[in-house]
Amino acid sequence: MAARQVLLIDDEAAIRTIAKASLQFTRDWNVLTAASGEEGMAIAQSHQPDAILLDVKMPKVDGLATLKALKENTATQQIPVILLTATVKVVAQQQYAQLGAKAVIIKPFDPATLASQIEVALNWNAP
Repeated sequence: MAARQVLLIDDEAAIRTIAKASLQFTRDWNVLTAASGEEGMAIAQSHQPDAILLDVKMPKVDGLATLKALKENTATQQIPVILLTATVKVVAQQQYAQLGAKAVIIKPFDPATLASQIEVALNWNAP
């Protein structure tokens, strides 16, 4: 089976670096990164990743607007999206699910367990 391809959309360079290193090191996944919702949309359409990790709080186009755009676009609507957020409010998490998010991972996340959290959320069986 080919390696999984995950797109990480987050405006914080440090988060992109840590998450990418974590997923490549623990699972040998191919990790694409984007610093904005617009950039993420373009990459999602052209590369069709297996999953998208999406930060909720970003300047200009935030994570929820990006999620909505991904779900409205026929080229990207089938890609599962996991939101990254520092918000632990249950109400917000229910709203995210209604918008089409598969799961929510709370920031700061643990780099050692990030891949496992993604696998559990998406029912990906570890090899």
